[in-house]
Amino acid sequence: MSLIIGHARTAAARLLRRSPASILLRRDSPEAPALGRRPVRRMGTARVGESVSTAYEECSDQVLDFPGGKVSFIPEMRFLSESLGERIGCYRVLDDNGQTVSGSTFHEVSKEVAMKMYRHMVTLQVMDTILYEAQRQGRISFYVTSTGEEAINIASAAALSNEDLVFPQYREPGVLLWRGFTLQEIANQCFGNKEDYGKGRQMPIHYGSKKLNYFTVSSPIGTQLPQAVGAAYSLKMDGKNACAVTYFGDGGTSQGDFHAALNFAAVMEAPVIFFCRNNGWAISTPTTEQFRSDGVVIRGQAYGIRSIRVDGNDALAVYSAIHAAREMAVGETRPILVEALTYRVGHHSTSDDSTKYRPIDEIEHWKSARDPISRYRKWIQRNGWWCDAAESELRNSVRKELLQAIQVAERVQKPPLEELFKDVYDVVPSNLKEQEKLLLQSVKKHPGDYPADVPV
Repeated sequence: MSLIIGHARTAAARLLRRSPASILLRRDSPEAPALGRRPVRRMGTARVGESVSTAYEECSDQVLDFPGGKVSFIPEMRFLSESLGERIGCYRVLDDNGQTVSGSTFHEVSKEVAMKMYRHMVTLQVMDTILYEAQRQGRISFYVTSTGEEAINIASAAALSNEDLVFPQYREPGVLLWRGFTLQEIANQCFGNKEDYGKGRQMPIHYGSKKLNYFTVSSPIGTQLPQAVGAAYSLKMDGKNACAVTYFGDGGTSQGDFHAALNFAAVMEAPVIFFCRNNGWAISTPTTEQFRSDGVVIRGQAYGIRSIRVDGNDALAVYSAIHAAREMAVGETRPILVEALTYRVGHHSTSDDSTKYRPIDEIEHWKSARDPISRYRKWIQRNGWWCDAAESELRNSVRKELLQAIQVAERVQKPPLEELFKDVYDVVPSNLKEQEKLLLQSVKKHPGDYPADVPV
C-alpha cells in the first residue's frame, strides 16, 4: 500500500513541475479557439494531459467571461467595504402628523378602499386588546398582538389580490380580516372549539383558511419562506395571474430558510413577495445583535432580488409599495423583497414581558408619536372622510361584535378526543390506533388529569 501511495505522490509531483504551457493551450496554438468566439466548454474539469481553454469575446487579459456576466480585471487589490457608508433610504408618504410628504409619489387610493383600510386597522386594534385581556383572564391559553403593526397588516392586504397565496408568520391576522375572515372565526380558533378549522389542534392565533388562500400559521420560524417560493413557482408554471406573499420578522432572517428561499426565488424567477416586518426585536434579541448589515433590504440585492425599504407605520407607503411589488412580481415574473421598518409596541406574546429588556420610554414613544392608526386617521380626516362620532361608533360596534363572538365560542363544544388521530393518514395505521386506545384508558383511569370539557 505504501509503495502505491509513493508512486502516486511522485506522479503528482511530476505533473506539478510541468510547464503551464503543457497543461493549458497557448493563445497562439492552432488548437485554441479564435478570440471573439465563444468556446464550446467555458468551464470544466480536465483529465490528466487534457488541454483546457477559456476564450472571451473581448481580450482575455482585460475581461473574464464568467457565468453571470463579464467581469473586468483590475490591477489593484480592492476589498469591498463592509457597508455602503450611507444607509438605504426609507420610502414614506405620510409624516408623523398624517400630512403628505412634499414630492412623495404614491398609488392613488379611492375613498372606498381608504375607509375600508381604516376600519380594518381599528378592528384589528380592538380585537388585539380584547383577546389579550381574555388570555389574562384565563379564557384562552395564548395570544400574540399586532399592536403598532396594523398598517403593515391591512395596507399590504389591500394592495394584494384575493387570488394571491399568503404564507404568514403569526402577526398577520389583519390580512385574514381584510379577506373576509369573521370575528367569530377568529374567536373559534382562539378557543379551539369544534368550529375551529384546525379542530383545536393548533395554538391560538394559528389561523388558516383554504377558502381565503391563507396558509395555516406554523410556529417554527422561517419555514413558510421556502414554501412560499415553491408555491410561487407553481403559479408561474401554471400561468396564473397571481403571486405568493410571505410575511416574517427580522428574527426570521437569521434562519437558514430565509437565505435558501431568497436564492431559490432569484434563480427560479418565482413571483413571490418577501415582506419583512423589521420591528427591531426578535423576542428579546435586538437587531444590533442579529446582523451588522444595513437591515434586511440590502440582502435582497445580494441575492439579485429587487428590494425596497418602506415606513411600516405609514399605511399609504405600505399600500403603494406592495401594489408596485405585486405588479412587478406578477407582470415580470420576479421576486421582490420589502423591508418595513416598524416597532412591536406590545409584548412578543402573552408569555413575554418586554419591559425586562426594552426601555419603557422607547415603547411609549412608538405607541404615541408613531402610531400608524393615528397617523392614517389624521389623513382621512383632512380629506373630510372621518369624524369623532364615526370613530366612537366603529370602536363600540367592533367591541360588541367581538364580545358576542367570544361568548358564542366559549359555549361551543370542544372537538372529540378522537380527532387527535385523524386527518393525517387516509387509513389510520395500527400504531395510532394503539395510542388512541392507551389514551382513552388513561383518561378513564385518571379523569382529573385531563380537560373536563373535551368529549371522550
